[in-house]
Order: sequence, then structure tokens, then C-alpha cells
Amino acid sequence: MSRGIARGTRGGARGGPDYWDESAFYEFEMDEILALRADVDLLQSMCLKAVENVIVTERFADFGLPEWSWRPIADSWRRQDPHVYGRFDLRYDGRRPAKLLECEADTPTTLLAASVLQRQWLQHTVGASGTSWEHGGYGQWNSLDEALVARWGEVKDLLPAGDLHLAWSEADATGEDYSTTVYMQETAAKAGFDTVALPIEQIGWDEDLHTFVDLEDAPMHAVFKLYPWEWALDDDFGRNIVESLPEVTWIEPLWKVLLSNKAILAVLWEMYPDHPNLLPTYIDQPGFLTEYVKKPKLGRDGANLSIVGTGRQTATGGVYGAEGYVYQLLDPLPEFDGYHPVLGAWIVGDGPAGLGIRETTGLITDAGAAFVPHCIAPKGQ
Repeated sequence: MSRGIARGTRGGARGGPDYWDESAFYEFEMDEILALRADVDLLQSMCLKAVENVIVTERFADFGLPEWSWRPIADSWRRQDPHVYGRFDLRYDGRRPAKLLECEADTPTTLLAASVLQRQWLQHTVGASGTSWEHGGYGQWNSLDEALVARWGEVKDLLPAGDLHLAWSEADATGEDYSTTVYMQETAAKAGFDTVALPIEQIGWDEDLHTFVDLEDAPMHAVFKLYPWEWALDDDFGRNIVESLPEVTWIEPLWKVLLSNKAILAVLWEMYPDHPNLLPTYIDQPGFLTEYVKKPKLGRDGANLSIVGTGRQTATGGVYGAEGYVYQLLDPLPEFDGYHPVLGAWIVGDGPAGLGIRETTGLITDAGAAFVPHCIAPKGQ
């Protein structure tokens, strides 16, 4: 793994999200990518077993979720409510196995950059060099578009109707949620769904039919929502969502609220102690750790994090933490040319499907982190 400098100026690419940056890129050997894929495949299997463990042992209290939601969460898991995608955030330096930092299993974004923009960057760059990666040249770990279309097709076969509503929140001022939702709408349409997109704030609840309706008062049978489950469970809207199950299919499913919660990191460590892809993590106290990252169980975008370590004390603000914290061993991000990358390994269905990288000059990857593309070097180069 190495970092290269490309032509261009640091900042948003023309026509892309503001965080897209093609002034630099990361280059991998194929052996590194194959090892990463194997690690991600194993982590996905371990995570699903961890969710099963939480359900069987009824360990919901450790996740800071309202008690009324515990049984519906378990029911969602036992029904095997269908899921589409997720992302593992990994620490990786090319010398040691990848380490799981977090599971972004409910509402992961940066999807458009990881799929479409990265592919366009590779094609443009390869075209400029005159070497086709399809014939032994540069490649990229990126089958997201094809995998999403295929997965939507599998989900469609499980549903009684072929319509899909997709919703994002108008509260997101960055436009990232909207662009992710529109991209998911495109992939679902390619799979044969009849799709309708609308802000989640404009979804209605029909008291007589006891179901959700769209702006045309049409009943909603399946809904992709880019809106965190823990937010939904905090108000009456979420109670209606839970009450609509399983007649209405919600994607991502309710059981993903466990996998996206950082308490799952501690459960994983208890189940798989000393696993090479995990970091020691404990719930509500640091255990034997003297250097650690204190993370709110429901935190997002690096908010309310505290780093405790020799010469590395730092903290961020935010609105999270009332639900409790986990304490994860501090394993500082690697440094390349003054930047610290976090690898986002994408899962579609239950299989690895692509890679995205975000980097900052600090040790905390926050909402302002830049997304930089990657490539796989040809053999022998």
C-alpha cells in the first residue's frame, strides 16, 4: 500500500461531492486486496454471529436502545428481514492485518464516490496512460454497481410487490444523503423495481389503513431509508415503523440497529479474543486499557470521541454519549505523506464488493475527511 500524488488540486472534483479529492490516490498490490477481501468476508461472518449472540442472550441493555424495541429487533432478526449493504471502517497499513474500527451497517454514505466516481477516475486515468486494466493494467476493487443491482434483484424476489420507496432526511445539509439515495434508486430501478424517492419527513401515516403512505397517498410496501434506526426509535415515527413490520419491509432492517452500534465491537472481542482483525474493546469502562479511544455507542462522523494516549490526547464535541460509550484500544492510524487514511470496505448482501478511502491530517476521521481514489497495480510493477 502506498500513496501517490496525481494531477489536480486538493478539493472537490468537478461534478462530485465536496469531499471528493483526486489530487492523490492509494495504490495496492493484488495480494493486498485479496487479503483484505478475505478479512472482510470473515468479519462479516463474525458480525452476523455476534448479532445472533446478542439476540440469544437478550443483551439489548448494553446497546443503549429503548426497552420497547428489544422484542421487535429480535423478531426482525429471526424473520431474516432482508438487508442490502454496509461498510466496515478499517485500519490498514499494508504491513499488518486490517483492524476493524467500526461497522457502518445502517446508513453508510460515500457510496457514490466509492462506486461511480472512483470508476470514472480510474477510466480517465487509465485512458490518459493508454493502458487498459482489463488487459493486465491497473485495476480497482470496485464491483459495487453490479453487486447492488444483483442484490436488489434478490430482495425484489422476496417481496410481494415490485415497488420501492426511497427516503432521505431533509435535515442533512450536505446533500450526501440525497445523492446516496438517488444512486440507490438508480441501482434498484436497474433491478426491476418501480421506484419513488421522497424526503422521510414527507412520509405520511394513514390511521385508517394503519400504514405509511407517500405524497400521492399510495401505500408503501417496501422502503429504503437513509435515516438512522436509533433516531427513528426515539420518537412516535419510529413506533409506527416498528408497528408496520413485517407488512412493510424497511431497508436496512431493524436488526441492523445492533450491528451499527459500537457495542457490537465489544461483543466481537468477547467472542473472538485476540483475533488479528479486532481491537480490544470494552463497554462502559476501559478495562485493562491505558491507551484507548472512547466512542459513543451511537456516535457518527467522529463526534464525541476522546483519544487517550501518550502525547495524543484529543476530543471532539457533539450530541452523542447519553447512551454510553465503548473503549477501544488506541491503534493510531498509519501516516502517508502527512495524511491518515481509513479504509471503508463495502459489503453488499453478505459479500465484499468494493473499497473507499477517506483521509485527514488528524487522527480522527470526521465529516470533513477527504475521499481519495485507489487503484491496484499491475502484476510485476
